[in-house]
Parts: sequence; C-alpha cells; structure tokens
Amino acid sequence: MQMIQPMTHDNSIPNSDIALSLDVTETRRKTLADLIPEAFSEGRLDISALKRALGEPSLIDGGERYRLDWAGKSDAYKVLQTPSSATLRPQPELSINFDAAQHIFIEGENLEVLKVLQKAYFGKVKLIYIDPPYNTGSDSFIYPDRYQESKEEYLKRINDLTDDGTLMREGFFRKNNRENGQFHSNWLSMMLPRLYIARNLLRDDGVIFISCDDNEVHNLRCLMNEVFGEENFVATVIWQKVFSPKNSARHFSEDHDYLLLYARQGELWTPNLLPRTEEMEARYTNPDNDPRGPWTSGDLSARNYYGEGTYPITCPSGRVIEGPPPGTYWRVSKSKFEELNQDHRIWWGEEGNNIPRLKRFLSDVKQGRVPQTLWGYEEVGHTQEAKKELISLVNFANSDAVFDTPKPTRLIRQMLRLATNQKNDDIVVDFFAGSATTLQAVLEQNREDSGSRRTLTVQLPEPTEIQDGQLTTIADIARERIRRVIEKIKTEADLEKPVPSTLGVKCFQLTPSNFKQWRGDGIETANELAEQIEMFVDSVKSGAKTDDLLFELLLKFGQPLTTPIEWLDIKGQRIAAIHNRSLLFILEGFSFEMIEQLLALKPKEIIALDRVFAKSDELQSNLDLACRDVEVKFTCI
Repeated sequence: MQMIQPMTHDNSIPNSDIALSLDVTETRRKTLADLIPEAFSEGRLDISALKRALGEPSLIDGGERYRLDWAGKSDAYKVLQTPSSATLRPQPELSINFDAAQHIFIEGENLEVLKVLQKAYFGKVKLIYIDPPYNTGSDSFIYPDRYQESKEEYLKRINDLTDDGTLMREGFFRKNNRENGQFHSNWLSMMLPRLYIARNLLRDDGVIFISCDDNEVHNLRCLMNEVFGEENFVATVIWQKVFSPKNSARHFSEDHDYLLLYARQGELWTPNLLPRTEEMEARYTNPDNDPRGPWTSGDLSARNYYGEGTYPITCPSGRVIEGPPPGTYWRVSKSKFEELNQDHRIWWGEEGNNIPRLKRFLSDVKQGRVPQTLWGYEEVGHTQEAKKELISLVNFANSDAVFDTPKPTRLIRQMLRLATNQKNDDIVVDFFAGSATTLQAVLEQNREDSGSRRTLTVQLPEPTEIQDGQLTTIADIARERIRRVIEKIKTEADLEKPVPSTLGVKCFQLTPSNFKQWRGDGIETANELAEQIEMFVDSVKSGAKTDDLLFELLLKFGQPLTTPIEWLDIKGQRIAAIHNRSLLFILEGFSFEMIEQLLALKPKEIIALDRVFAKSDELQSNLDLACRDVEVKFTCI
C-alpha cells in the first residue's frame, strides 16, 4: 500500500458532541420538523405557520385550560433539557460473569444515568417498573432547587462527585418535609424529567408500572397523563400489601398501595393472559367420558328477551319441560338446541332428567385468565414477605431502617408475566432499584420459564443506618442480594434446567466523562483561548482506561452495555470489534501497517481516537482515504 499525503479531515467529531448525552429538546424539534417542515423557518419554529398547518382551532394561545401546574415546573423542564456529560464506568471487580452477563446494575443518580442511557436504549425497553419515594414527609429524595448556578456546577452537584470523579457518600438527599411550602411541587419536579426519559426508552408496545400510595397518586395520575397521554392510561391496580390490619392506625388501617399502568401506545399493547389457577382447573371434569376432554356446564336460560327462546324440551328420560323457568328465555333457538344435543354438548344430569345445561369444554376456553385490577397478597405477596425475602439473602440487622416500602418478588413477577415475552430478550428497567427486587424477580422468572429477559437497574448509593461490613449503602445491599440470588440459582441447578452461560451481572458506576469538557465561558484573551486549545490537542483525560473509553463510546454511538465485545490483535495493537467485526474501535495505538489488515476484516465503520495517530495528520489521512476507497465509514474523535 502506498503512502498518501496529508489532507484536511472532515470526519472528526467535536469533543463537545461526543461528551454529551442525547439532547431531548433537539431530538423532539427534529421530529416535529420532519413531520411538519413548513412550520419551521431558518431552523426555528414559526407559530403562525404551525397554526396554518394544523388549523387555528387545534391550538391554544393561552388563557384557561385543563392542565397540571406547580411551582418549579418550568425549571423541571430545564433539568430535563440539560444534556449530561457523565458516563458509566465498568466495574468488573464487582460484577459476576462480566463479559457474558445480560443483566446490568448501575450505581448512580438515576436522572443522569437515564440521560446517559437514552441514546443506546431509545425505544428498546419492554417493561419499566419503578418504586419511587412516596412523598410521605419522612422520606428523602433528590430534587433540583438551584437553577441560577452554572451548568458545570449543576452537573457536579447532581452527580455529587469529588474532583477525581469518586461518588461521595453523603449529600445525595434532602428531606421533603410537609411543612415545606412546595411539598408536592418538589416531588413532581423530581418525577417529571425521569418519566419523560422513561417514556423515550419504551418500545411502542412497552408499558410502565409505578408504585404509589395515597400521598401522591392523584398528582401522579395527572402527571402521567401529561407525559404519556391520557389515552395511554391502562389501569390502576390495587395491591393488598398487608395480610393483617394495623390496630394502631388512628383512622383506617392502610392495607393497599397502587400500581399505575400506562402504555407507550395504548392501542398497540395487550396484556398476556395469566396462568389459570388450580381452582379454575378444578371446575372442569368429565363425568360422561366425553372424548373432547374436561368440561363444565352453563345455564341455558337467561332473562334477556329472545323471540325464539320459548319452546318445550323433552329430556332423555321422557320428562317434558314446557319451557324455560318463569321470566327467562332459552339462549338458543329450537333448531340450534337440537344441533347442540346431537353433538353431545347438552348435559341432562346423570339420570338424563335434569333441566338441560350447555357443556363448555376446557379446550374451547382461553388458555389463561384476564388480569384484574385487584391483586391480593395470597397471589402476589405482601410487605412482610418482602422483608423476609431480603433478610434470607442478606444477613443484616434492623432492615426497617433501610426499606419502608419493600416489594415482594411475586408482585414484580406478576408484572413480568403480563408485560414480557420470555423468549424475546425483552428488556426490563428499574431506575429506583432499592435492594434490586426487580432484578431478583427477573432472574427467578427466567429460571422458571427458561426465559431470556434482561434487566437494567439503577440505584443511588444512599447511605444506610446499618454499618454492617461493606454494606454501607443501598447500592451495596443490592449488589450483595444479586450475588446471593445468582449463587442460589447455581446451587439449585439441575440437568433439566442448566444454568445459562449468560447468568451474571455487569456492574457500572456513574462518573464524569473520560473526555475533556470544553470550557468556553470566561475566556477573554487570545492567550487564554490558546491555552484552552492546547489542552484539547488530546481530548481524552489523563489516566483514562481503555475499557472505560470503550464503554463510553458504545453508549455515545447507541450501543447497549451488553453488546458483545471481541478484542483483536492487529500488528501488536488491541482493537475492539462488535457486531461480527462490522464496527471497529481503535483506542490505544495505530500504525500504517495496520491499515491493510483492518480493511481485510471488511468492517462497515471504524472509529478512532485522535490520540492514536500521535499528532500525525499523514497517518490519519492514510486511514481516512483507504476507508473511502472501500466505502468504510471512518470517524475520528
């Protein structure tokens, strides 16, 4: 291969672009522009043109209208619209089977994590379940309250990071006391941006379940109508969370919580049928040995008027029934009745002398039951069961100090049965993970039905009052619980249900980007500008590890965290490859001799860090033009 002279590059991505998460506002603006291009002029929305496109009556200019407002709502949207410059750092030392595992656990503030994940998981999630703070006045949660600070100050504060990127163990939470004049507003401001991003993550046939109680369920319903659309409301499920009344209650014993269920697109989503109960199966017998199998019988008469529903019937015993019981009508005409009788679908009783009943065969009914909105603890568990589950796995004292509203795995497994398909690699997300009940529920449900569901769970390292060895935060407890569950599954494995090779969990931590952030504010002189430019000759921060860089780039280029990675040795340099080597990452070093071998892999795209060319424009130009010759996309960062 012949050396090519240096050239000007137009394939580089600015550091400011690669370091930031997906811009929600810009994405929605582009979507609207694609849908109604005539409503935009020179890149900006023209309200008059939008009115013309949609028709004046379709738009509201102002004044009175039905909506949910609160103090700080516009600021909550600002938080939503602020891109994140954070990333996720892999933690193989805390993981189990890191390379093959399909389950993800992330330690970090969930709003920033959601922003980081948005591009890679946009429209890919089948089920989201969250158990957010109930805003009882005694719980604590993060909410934005200082909008005058700079973007950098906000990002550092919301991540609670030290200068070296280490997550601090205090300062995450502020108690939202009822005496606060913005008690409900603070909770709504905390929930709004998270729910918007959650909606973006859902597939068109995806759904979200949210646990709540009477403190905020009325506000949550209005907020969900705004974010998801009232037409996508599915149901409010009542969960009986306790098995005995609380005699200490001042007014009523609070025995239930709510589960609000919304679909991404209500017209596309239908719940799966639940398994039939033993009681339901027991109703079907076969006393006459009908070859069509078990059956039960139903009344042939009804009170609704039917013009052909009055006629005499002769029983096999010879007894004549002059007509249906007084005030009722036979459900079928005489000719249809005779047809059913000929087909042995009429039951006359063992003596052939009873009022006829219609046989309904088990094989003809739905192979499952339609879900109901009342979930009793007998079927889906209660809070005491949830606490026992956790204590049986993680041995620590005083668990009440950590979890006020624990959820049993049976409750979440009910959601999994309704909203996921065990064979479709459905993704389940929980970004208020707590002690990782959702991840345990998915592991156990996969074990039961040989499913391939995958989970992505997020939990802030909230300090606990328990000083039990290394379990000083809820994130620590969650990881320990996951480890114990996986060990239990391995121990109970048998030959009929072998442990899948993907059993395990990948752990990550929210940290600042591995790329330097351009600081344009405050530059007043040419010398200051020159210093800033010199700093960005190499856009990668000093000390950044290759694996950390790779996972950050995977997310920035829309690749899930579970993407299989293949490491190749090309002329002594490690090259990361994904998707059957269709996409290559050059992160450590590069030489002219590598070009031919790289292109022989027939990739579709090559992504390289600018630093690997060691300030050689000639070397970068050779790779660029060699890629163009064979129509391989080349991107330099």
